[in-house]
Amino acid sequence: MSVGLLWLDFYLPDCRSLKAKRSRIKPVIARLHKEFNISVAEVDYQDSWQRCQMLIAAAANEPKRAEIVLTKVIRYVERHWPDLPLTDEKLEIIH
Repeated sequence: MSVGLLWLDFYLPDCRSLKAKRSRIKPVIARLHKEFNISVAEVDYQDSWQRCQMLIAAAANEPKRAEIVLTKVIRYVERHWPDLPLTDEKLEIIH
């Protein structure tokens, strides 16, 4: 069994409050969980209005499968939320 971990950093230029940030991020988290059956959580910059870091975890029977799923997540995010620019991404596979 393998676990894939994906960190995504977002820049939210239009957010002027934590409430606005949460209203933008919450639907993204819910949609990713529903579409890919993965675990998603905001893990850093909770007190910053315009930054967000999500950690996404996917379990798979093979390392390559976890990598494929998480790569699809990156493309999905870029395609469906172009107004939430990604500033950094890091992918790690644990065997």
